[in-house]
Amino acid sequence: MNQAAVEIVRTLRHRGYQAYLVGGCVRDLLLGREPADYDVATDATPDQVMSIFPETYAVGAQFGVVLVPVDQFGSWQSTDSRNSKLETRNCIEVATFRNDGLYSDGRHPDQVSYTKSPEEDVRRRDFTINGLLLDPLNHDQVLDFVGGRDDLKAGIVRTIGDPERRFREDKLRMLRAVRFAARFEYSIDQRTMEAIRKLAREIAQVSRERVRDELVKMLTEGRARKAFELLDESSLLAEVLPEVAKMKGVRQPPQFHPEGDVWVHTLLLLEKLPAGVSPTLALGALLHDVGKPPTFRIAPDRIRFDNHAEIGARMAEQICQRLRLSNHDTEQVVSLVGNHMRFAEVQRMRESTLKRFLRLPKFDEQLELHRIDCESSHRELGLYQFVREKLESTPPEKIRPQPLVTGDDLIALGYSPGPRFKEMLAAAEDAQLEGRIRSADEAREFVQREFPR
Repeated sequence: MNQAAVEIVRTLRHRGYQAYLVGGCVRDLLLGREPADYDVATDATPDQVMSIFPETYAVGAQFGVVLVPVDQFGSWQSTDSRNSKLETRNCIEVATFRNDGLYSDGRHPDQVSYTKSPEEDVRRRDFTINGLLLDPLNHDQVLDFVGGRDDLKAGIVRTIGDPERRFREDKLRMLRAVRFAARFEYSIDQRTMEAIRKLAREIAQVSRERVRDELVKMLTEGRARKAFELLDESSLLAEVLPEVAKMKGVRQPPQFHPEGDVWVHTLLLLEKLPAGVSPTLALGALLHDVGKPPTFRIAPDRIRFDNHAEIGARMAEQICQRLRLSNHDTEQVVSLVGNHMRFAEVQRMRESTLKRFLRLPKFDEQLELHRIDCESSHRELGLYQFVREKLESTPPEKIRPQPLVTGDDLIALGYSPGPRFKEMLAAAEDAQLEGRIRSADEAREFVQREFPR
C-alpha cells in the first residue's frame, strides 16, 4: 500500500500535477504507526486521474474522489472495470483539492469546487491531526497549515477552524473526535468539546449504520473504557446509547460487586477488551448488564435485579436492531447477554444441560465474558476454572455426539409423526449425553419404554 501510494504520487507529479499523501496515514506515520490505508490528495480532477490510471473506481467522483486499486501496480492496462462492481481489494483513495459548500444533510457537501491550493483543501477537513500533507518524494517533507504537528506532540484532538461549523457539516465527526482521543489517549480541545456538548442531540441525524461503525471501532481498538468515558463526558452517550447511560448511579450489592455501580462495573469490563476483540464479544461486554437499571429493587435481604439477564437480552436485541447489526451478530450478542448468569449454575447442572450449554455457538466468547465479568467484580474464578476443565477433559464428540435415534427411526418403530417427536428426540439425546444409553439399540429401547404407544 505504501509503495503503491508513493508510485501514484510520483506518476501524478510526472504528469505535472501536485500530489501528496494526506490525512490519517500521515498522522500515523508521524506517530510511528503502520497506517491501515493511504490517501492521496492532488490538484488533478477525477477525470484526469482516471485518464492516467485506467483501472479506477469513480465511487465518489462527484466529491472529487477516485479509488485506484493497488494490485498488479505498474502493469496498468485499459479495462472495463471502472464500470463493474467494486471488488474487495486494496485501493488508494485519490481526492482532488477542493472547497466544500453547505452540508444540508449533515454529511455530504451540497456542491464542491476544485482548487489548486493544498491549503484550501486542508482547511475543509475535520481535525488538525488529520490535516497534514506529506511529500514522499522530497525527504518526507510535511506541509502543516493548521498546527497539526503541534497537536500531535501535545496529544490534543482539535477541529480545523470553528468546531461548530465542522460538526454541523458532518455530525459523525463528533463521534470521530471521541474515537481518535480514545485511540491515541489524547485529550479533546476545550472548544471542540464544548461544541460537541452543544450539538450532541444532532447526532440523531447521522445514519444508524455510521453510528454503529464508530461505536464498534471504539469498542475494538483497545481503548474502549476511555472511549465510553468520553462519550459520557461529551453528552453523546445518552444520545446514541441511552440504555447504557442509565447504568450510572445504579447501585449493586456490595458482597458481589465491591467495585461500585453498574456503570463502574461495565467500564471495568471495557477496560479488559484488547485491541482486535470480536465486535460481538465487545458488545456483549457493554450490554451484559443493560437489564439491571429497569429491574433494580431493594429487597429485605439485599439489592436485587430480578430476571435482568432475560430482560437485558430483549433490550440488547432492540439495540442491535436499532444499530443495524446483522442478524448473525445480533443473535450472538443476545446470547451473550441472556446466558451470562448461567455460569452460576454450572456445577449444579445435569450433565445433558451442561453439555448443551458448552456447545452454544462461539462458546469461547461466553467463557471470556464470564471471566472478565468476574475479574471486574468479586474476582472469584472457580466457576470459570470448572468450565475450562470440563471443556479440556471432554472430547468434542461427547459434547456434540451423533444422535443414536432419528425421526425416521421413530417412524420405523411405529410412531406417528407429530409435535411429540421433538420431546422424544430431546429425551433420547439427554439420556445419550448423560451416558445412560450408548447404542442405537439402547436408544430404541429407551424410547419405547419412556414413550409407550
